[in-house]
Amino acid sequence: MSTESTTAPPARGKAPTGERLADWADGRLGIYTLARANMRKIFPDHWSFMLGEICLYSFLILILTGVYLTLFFHPSMTEVEYHGSYTPLQGQLMSEAYKSSLDISFDVRGGLLIRQLHHWSALVFLAGMLVHMMRVFFTGAFRKPREINWVFGVLLLFLGMFTGFTGYSLPDDLLSGTGLHFMEGAILSIPIVGTYLSFFLFGGEYPGHDLIPRFYSMHVLLLPGIMLGLVVAHLILVFHHKHTQFAGPGRSNKNVVGMPLLPVYTAKAGGFFFLVLGVLAVVAGVAQINPIWTFGPYRVDQVAAGSQPDWYMGFAEGLLRIMPGWEINLWGHTLALGVFLPLVGFAVVLAILAVYPFVESWVTGDKREHHILDRPRNVPTRTAFGAAWLTAYVVAMIAGGNDIVATHLHLSLNAITWFVRIFFFAGPVIAFLITKRICLGLQRRDKDKVLHGRETGIIKRLPHGEFIEVHAPLSQDQMHTLTAHEQYEPAALGPAVDDNGVKRRITRSQKLRARLSRAYFGAGGQISKPTVEEYEEITSGRGHH
Repeated sequence: MSTESTTAPPARGKAPTGERLADWADGRLGIYTLARANMRKIFPDHWSFMLGEICLYSFLILILTGVYLTLFFHPSMTEVEYHGSYTPLQGQLMSEAYKSSLDISFDVRGGLLIRQLHHWSALVFLAGMLVHMMRVFFTGAFRKPREINWVFGVLLLFLGMFTGFTGYSLPDDLLSGTGLHFMEGAILSIPIVGTYLSFFLFGGEYPGHDLIPRFYSMHVLLLPGIMLGLVVAHLILVFHHKHTQFAGPGRSNKNVVGMPLLPVYTAKAGGFFFLVLGVLAVVAGVAQINPIWTFGPYRVDQVAAGSQPDWYMGFAEGLLRIMPGWEINLWGHTLALGVFLPLVGFAVVLAILAVYPFVESWVTGDKREHHILDRPRNVPTRTAFGAAWLTAYVVAMIAGGNDIVATHLHLSLNAITWFVRIFFFAGPVIAFLITKRICLGLQRRDKDKVLHGRETGIIKRLPHGEFIEVHAPLSQDQMHTLTAHEQYEPAALGPAVDDNGVKRRITRSQKLRARLSRAYFGAGGQISKPTVEEYEEITSGRGHH
């Protein structure tokens, strides 16, 4: 016969407050499960991956400083009389936007430092994004499954440029007004709808009364919101696809070699954020940028001498200065090709950047996932294309400042203009050819190092009097790094007839793909890797010293 004990169970100790709070949050948000799955995620340790972090941290600094500036900025074009701290502008008429920008610079505690930190962060953000994208491009990190992330990057670059332009225009000073005049001309050059777009944007005849409030809404709300969403989506895809890594022993498409997110990578990332913030703060404190008080308020009938946009808009400015002032009159309407074609060219360049991963995938016919990065030398054609694009970009930027180059170097403005007009087309071709030859030469050197070893600098004299340099064999790790890359075979059109003797129909698309594939991976597009037979013959001592 069993009996039921009447003794009360021992009292359970009360859990600490932090643990109870964590249990409460986990029961409603699933934080523990999410953290357990992702907090030990591995990140490769390579200096080039910090470029993306610089972009992210600069973006965070932009948001923080932007919030501070919105507390004191008045986005209004209403004309007022200035009676602030800056004596040279006392009593002058100006917009409320320009007056509040002066007040931030001279009357708000720390205002000028925050203004300059915001501006420098924008420049570093876009520069970091461009360099980060070039790292992704040259190493092939955009390949499957990361094509969508590449498109996100191109969109972020475009939105970042336009966000920077809207912020650059908000102070309503003479320099930013010159940039607005540039934008008005570009919009008016669009056939049929240009005038309507201009009236819609400016709220009437240029400069209107609504531009600054509209730009303010776009700059602090619409564009940053879209960019923040793209950044979050980008980071989610980085977590989902796992990080790319350079070839090396023990590294494959199925693993990642590096350090865990917690605690090592998080600690390093946190320190790096404060390092970026500190460097930008020092630059903002010692390097003056955009001194709006020296330009004065914007006047429609005035243009700032030697006006230059921020570097990221120099490409667009340069395209306009390169282009001759051609016009076409059709059915009583004038088409300003001198402005419209550069505008179209700017959009085409961004579109080509966005679709390039899909083009290369089509050319190679490779539908596999890639998590191992290419060495740029092992993909000469792609690397040469990147060098050609950068050359065109730099030439256009020089064209965007042709007047400054002419005055500082005491050169002819017309000579500079004609030089950049010619070199804008010739320069990329020259850069393509030189870069491709350099990559092929580096491939030959790597092949020679694998077969013969590295040079030691030790000279040896053989019994018959010949002098040779002693080569030391490479380690297995070094040999793996030099031979881990893949080599594609050029796509072939195949036989002209099928097995039944019927003539095959070959489309233009197939012919184009075959030509591009030969250009990428043909005899002049890559150097064959050393084979096992070649290595064994060399190392066996037959036919060499």
